[in-house]
Order: sequence, then C-alpha cells, then structure tokens
Amino acid sequence: MRTYLVVIDESAESRTALRFAARRAAKTGGGVRILALVPQAEFVQWGGVQAAMEEEARLRADALVAQVAGELIEETGLRPIIEVRQGDPVAAVRETLADAPDIAALVLGAAVGAGPGRLVSHFAGAEVGQMPCPVMIVPGALSDEALDRLS
Repeated sequence: MRTYLVVIDESAESRTALRFAARRAAKTGGGVRILALVPQAEFVQWGGVQAAMEEEARLRADALVAQVAGELIEETGLRPIIEVRQGDPVAAVRETLADAPDIAALVLGAAVGAGPGRLVSHFAGAEVGQMPCPVMIVPGALSDEALDRLS
C-alpha cells in the first residue's frame, strides 16, 4: 500500500500538507502516516522541571495528533498510522523513513513568508538526491479548493 508520511505540528502549512496527502491517499487506495515531533527540552538545572516540560510538550503533541487524526477519519474515512517522536526533527524523519519502507512519499508543507521551514529546507536541499522516496512540497498558501483540485 502506498503510504504518505506527513510531519504535523501546529502550523497551517502542516495542515495543508496533511489535506493534500489524505486526498492523494484516498484517491490512490493508499494510507497516511502522521508524524508529530516533540522538541527535546533544553537542559534545565533541575531534572524535575525538565521532565515536566518534556511531558507537557508530549501531551500537546498527542492532543494535536488525536485532533488531526479525527478530522482525517471524518473527512476521508482513512485511519492514519500515528507516530510521536522526540528529539531533532530531521533525525526523527530519517528514523521514520528507515523504519517504514512502505512510505511512498514524504509530504511537507512550505511556510508562507519567511522561508519554507527547516524540514523543507533540509529535505529539498542537498539530501534530496539520497532520499528513499519522493519529497512532495505543498505550498502553504494553497486554498482547500486548490488542494482538492490538485490531489
């Protein structure tokens, strides 16, 4: 089965990428894998405070993934594979791609305005020729109607 990997966060462009991937998957008989990233908390002198900060970030990521997965199921009927990883975003995406050989494409949303974003810059840059799958970059400014037409 063709699976589209989408990295989701609280940005509008990640929702745009998810909408595109979901519609492509629905039309091609594929699936969607949602990857939510939890940033590594910077070192705090008191371990308990750091652990609480990391737990709070993890809970926010879990809530976000539950929300977008619910919307995806409601709109398309697709049940996504959900994954939450902590740490460096680039490393987390690489690990996910290595762990799931069924991924047919990495779908990223490009931010509107001040640059495309860290993941788009990285995976569409020098590393793109070494990727195990195509990288699809969805412009964050596309409307829902435009996404529906394109997917």
